[in-house]
Amino acid sequence: MSSFVKSEIERLRRAVEEHNYRYYVLDQPIISDAEYDRLMRELQQLEAAHPELYDPNSPTRRVGVPVVQTAFKSVTHREPMLSLANAFNAEEVRAWNARVHRLLGTRQEICYTVEPKIDGVAVSVRYEHGRLARGATRGDGFSGEDVSANIRTMKDLPWTLGPGAPASFEVRGEVYMNKIDFSAMNAERAQAKESLFANPRNAAAGALRQLDPRITAERHLRFWSYAASEIAGVTDQYGVLQRISRWGLPVYAGNRLVEGLAAVNDAYRDFAALRAELPFEIDGVVIKVNSLADQERLGAIGREPRWAIAYKFPPIQETTRLLDIVVQVGRTGILTPVAHLEPVAVGGVVVSRASLFNEDELARKDIRIGDWVLVQRSGDVIPYIVKTIPERRASSERIFTMPASCPDCGAVAIRLPGKVARYCTGGIQCRAQLAEAIKHFASRRAMDIQGIGIKVGELLVKNGLVHDVADLYYLKREQLMGLERFAKKRADNLLASIAGSKSRPLDRLIYALGIHEVGEQTARLLAVRFRSLDKLSRATDSELQDIPTIGPAGSESVVSFFAEQRNRAVMAKLRQCGMAMELPGGAAAAERTPLAGKTFVFTGRLASMTRPEAENLIERLGGIASSNVTRRTDYVVVGADPGSKLKLAQQLRLTTLYEAEFRKLVAN
Repeated sequence: MSSFVKSEIERLRRAVEEHNYRYYVLDQPIISDAEYDRLMRELQQLEAAHPELYDPNSPTRRVGVPVVQTAFKSVTHREPMLSLANAFNAEEVRAWNARVHRLLGTRQEICYTVEPKIDGVAVSVRYEHGRLARGATRGDGFSGEDVSANIRTMKDLPWTLGPGAPASFEVRGEVYMNKIDFSAMNAERAQAKESLFANPRNAAAGALRQLDPRITAERHLRFWSYAASEIAGVTDQYGVLQRISRWGLPVYAGNRLVEGLAAVNDAYRDFAALRAELPFEIDGVVIKVNSLADQERLGAIGREPRWAIAYKFPPIQETTRLLDIVVQVGRTGILTPVAHLEPVAVGGVVVSRASLFNEDELARKDIRIGDWVLVQRSGDVIPYIVKTIPERRASSERIFTMPASCPDCGAVAIRLPGKVARYCTGGIQCRAQLAEAIKHFASRRAMDIQGIGIKVGELLVKNGLVHDVADLYYLKREQLMGLERFAKKRADNLLASIAGSKSRPLDRLIYALGIHEVGEQTARLLAVRFRSLDKLSRATDSELQDIPTIGPAGSESVVSFFAEQRNRAVMAKLRQCGMAMELPGGAAAAERTPLAGKTFVFTGRLASMTRPEAENLIERLGGIASSNVTRRTDYVVVGADPGSKLKLAQQLRLTTLYEAEFRKLVAN
């Protein structure tokens, strides 16, 4: 035997012991469950190949870690709380099933229970005289910590049992946290700038070991029973679960009683398909020989019962290395940092990319290039980084900062006040978002160009016919007829619709440009206030914020859009093709209109006209129709059955006009 094998076994034992301590005592693991399983499997295989290196203190012979000296009392379990052997594929389950048959000396199909393997914390709960007496953690399998006060905070675990329960008995189960409660708790911790838990299991473990039970109660822990002892008259595992359920103990209703290996595999696939829909996390199924007499005959070896095995699902969390961070530009211009990872299998799929969402998320999780990270993938959800592992840092990790310009087109990238995302201001010409910009520009409420949707937009961009939205007005029939599914008639219809869109009203053009924070109503307000695109392009922050509903984010977005040289070049091309870029009468007409710059808000029902008719009338007269009452509102027009806007107007001491007064004002 080489000295290398001995030193490797010793290394693995030290590593497993360290990770046991971090997992069971600190509740702060620095590797994924899957990576821990691989370490344990490697150690088990080396020890099996070299029995001369047997050590009774090896972590393969023990469960968890010994109880440390804390404020919790130590509790000795009446029967050891064993761990489970793991199977990671159908072949390993087949080998386990064959071993059970051989040890029992039977060729008949064996009945098994198949139960979800809840990703939680194993505990034992003792009942005396029908009342909850004590709860304890598993600890090292022989003794654990007395967490009775915290166990009592779980609302689904009864303090007293129903009729028929024995005077004294022990139930074992899993303490867990529902996904929705876990997400809510992490959201609160993020808001308080506290560290996040990697998964519900860690959160449940941390909550169960709180010295103050009131904190435990706030974590909304839950309990599933999976075993019980000292129950007379029951001969099988499935019967035990049914019996304790009748006494009021929570038992998962979907547990399966099956016969034979084929049925076990069917149940495994069913649970795997159900995994994402369950309100709690499971990481596999537990297969148990159903007969309690057969369980007794099979016994245990080391820390593991021979009569049960955990058949694990592909892991949804893994640890890997973050190699680089690259910024991608989305179809709406949002800049998203994306992690390039050392490829790793997560949830049955090899993952090499993970979303980092935004720069705030990067800072909050302190994610650096070169970090070891915990990455998660659940169902069809895009993989994301749960947390970094600072304990594994060297000195070469690099802090990443978001770029000040778009990595695709070079336009300025800005982050508006109160927003988490940074975006490219060159949307109408940025290639990364051009197809989406064309679709929006041509949409019915914008320029209303018939025949252009996202597919045609992508086709025009892909074939190099359009480099910005203004290029639509310079398309030729021959160019279109060279595209897939474009014959002469379709090409002519599209060109006619494009030509007709040049006379759309100014507010439609402003909306079509896709300026962030500028919707249809804001576009109408801008058109009425500035009367021309040229004047709007020179508007200042203060001028823009004089308009109701436009705040700092909206004004900065408009100013940044027109400050971008590439966007000004597109405006010039639109002007050159004959686009209508001002309201009738020109910019000077705004100063001559009787209600120039006056802001109106309507509340209640008007008798002589509809709300849209009244708002259009105001805008034709140079005023601004708004939906929100602010200190800058000039008039609040009151109709029948007015709402809360009237009360707010009175509180702000604004001028109110009843319908007759409003009609007189506009008539004059």
